[in-house]
Amino acid sequence: MEDLKELKKGLRRKVASLKKMMTEEEKLRSSDAIMSSVERIPEFMAASTVLLYYALPDEVRTEKFIRKWHGKKTIALPVVSGDDLVLKKYDPDFVKPGYMGIPEPTEQAADIPAEAIGFAVIPGVAFDRGSNRLGRGKGFYDRLIPSLRCMKAGVAYDCQIVDSVPVEQFDKPLDGVVWETGNSFGL
Repeated sequence: MEDLKELKKGLRRKVASLKKMMTEEEKLRSSDAIMSSVERIPEFMAASTVLLYYALPDEVRTEKFIRKWHGKKTIALPVVSGDDLVLKKYDPDFVKPGYMGIPEPTEQAADIPAEAIGFAVIPGVAFDRGSNRLGRGKGFYDRLIPSLRCMKAGVAYDCQIVDSVPVEQFDKPLDGVVWETGNSFGL
């Protein structure tokens, strides 16, 4: 168990250093390509309610994507509430800095139940081709994922795709991953 925790820590450090080498332009260009691939997933196109996230500086950028699809689909964004994520309806007029400074819907935003999500885009630190995901270590998404009854897609820069992600019993795999130069959806 302790060895697995150390493996995860080491992988987080390794991927963090690789992402630091990316320029802001590379991150934006890669993010556009990744999110363009997400748009081609049939389950995304069919979904009326989509779970997205506002990105931390080192994550695949979703802001443009959120703005693009707002009004065409109901966009749910996560809000940290204690140890869990609560899903709230995105409205550009009701967003404030939240956990770690991440923009999130305000308290006035409508709650969206996890079962209402038709497609979910999930961030992570690292992914493998088996759709296993390594998060930041707080377990927010690991607690949310079991309640989502939809396709769950990880999004990652190429440097976040690794041979193998160390997995513990509480780690939840996704249905697929999209990265700039590939995906596990067969697109």
